[in-house]
Amino acid sequence: MRIFTAALATETNTFSPICVDRRAFEASLYARPGEHPETPTLCTAPITVGRKVAAEKGWELIEGTAAWADPAGLVSRSTYEGLRDEVLGQLRAALPVDAVVLGLHGAMVAAGYEDTEGDILARVREIVGPDVLISAELDPHSHLTAKRLKAADIFVYFKEFPHTDFVERAEDLWRITVDTLEGRIKPVMSVFDCLMIDVYPTSRDPMRSFVDKIMKIEKEDADVLSISVIHGFMAGDVPDMGTKLLVVTNDKPEKGAMLARELGLELFSKRGTFIMPQIDEKQAVGEALAAASWPVVIADMWDNPGGGTAGDATVLLEELLAKGATDTAIGTIWDPMAVKICMAAGEGAEIPLRFGAKSAPGTGNPVDGIVTIVKLVLNAEMRFGESFAPFGDAAHIVLNGIDIILNSTRAQSFDPSLFSVMGIDPTSKKILVIKSTNHFFASFSKMAAKIIYCAAGAPYPNNPAKTPYRRARKDIWPMIANPHANEHGAS
Repeated sequence: MRIFTAALATETNTFSPICVDRRAFEASLYARPGEHPETPTLCTAPITVGRKVAAEKGWELIEGTAAWADPAGLVSRSTYEGLRDEVLGQLRAALPVDAVVLGLHGAMVAAGYEDTEGDILARVREIVGPDVLISAELDPHSHLTAKRLKAADIFVYFKEFPHTDFVERAEDLWRITVDTLEGRIKPVMSVFDCLMIDVYPTSRDPMRSFVDKIMKIEKEDADVLSISVIHGFMAGDVPDMGTKLLVVTNDKPEKGAMLARELGLELFSKRGTFIMPQIDEKQAVGEALAAASWPVVIADMWDNPGGGTAGDATVLLEELLAKGATDTAIGTIWDPMAVKICMAAGEGAEIPLRFGAKSAPGTGNPVDGIVTIVKLVLNAEMRFGESFAPFGDAAHIVLNGIDIILNSTRAQSFDPSLFSVMGIDPTSKKILVIKSTNHFFASFSKMAAKIIYCAAGAPYPNNPAKTPYRRARKDIWPMIANPHANEHGAS
């Protein structure tokens, strides 16, 4: 067997003011054919898992480019078309192939392309013809379109949020792909539109139990090859925004459709109960300062670069300064210019500095003060599971007794190593402020005495009922109370 694999992925917050060009991909991950590292990034596990599968089977794996950019706003047209055509050219050169296995995200939007994944999958299908297998692994915070379903044979999405399972799901994708190529199964995808948009953390119920349930069905029902919840991405203003339920069966489309509907309506019945309880910055700081044990982690959950925001909000920092907080560390505030100023001044310098809150309204005010530069790191990285996430050149500064990490490459706070690499012992602090909605939970929960979810400012469109969508549909919950009201079995 000859199999082509490649990855092209980012998550697009169409409300974000930060546009994505080729340099953004190169700052996060740009690997030419065969140059992908041994450990995968979030959307490139099909390549690293594919290497193992091909070696075991004695098949030929032809690798194309792997490119990933940290979430932000629109991808420029020339950047998307350039990277897309690079991969498609590599595919043409690899022909003939028996299958194409891709790592995608599912929520990329480029100038002129609302459905980039549908575009690239349709072009792949045009190149390889109707009989070659096309499969892809995707992030659940994405949009599922008819164009994508028509072009591909198999989709598998991460199940966990935090996304701790992208390697396991790539293994599922390859298992189904291998079984299909060797003639043991015939995968068919069935989809149910839940007519809703919500946030579904699997670190807590009811989503934890729901994911456990669908994994049990996969294990016990031989007809069911895979079940995925496409969470949807509420910051993507596109026509197919919303939650969907996908079931892949072994040539049982009717059974798949019934199961997808049953599970989708069960999910809908729990609408509004999934997301973590949130409090504002004044409550969050008050609770953290009053805590009896530490460290207390405050998640600045809506200034999350992983959702496409800048990560430069200062709302929580301003409240901490106002309350005279000490033994506190903040990781991170994105400000490339402030980092350059610190780099020029050098470690140990004491300088006047203005930083933060430059990207958009609702992010607070720029902070001014005399800061001490403690540590400077070029090309800093933190751990993310078995992989590493870059956060660029970074500066550890101290302002009024608060340790602050300024970074030049936007990245959400995945792991406590974010602090330790900058010379801060996170376990020694009473309060840790991080920028993440829920991905931080897998690692920070192991060392936190308490976790507080804070909704500070308005850097992210986190209330779909009030978000000024122009392209997204309006016939789903919470825009309307119950779009399934006339369906049998809906509640």
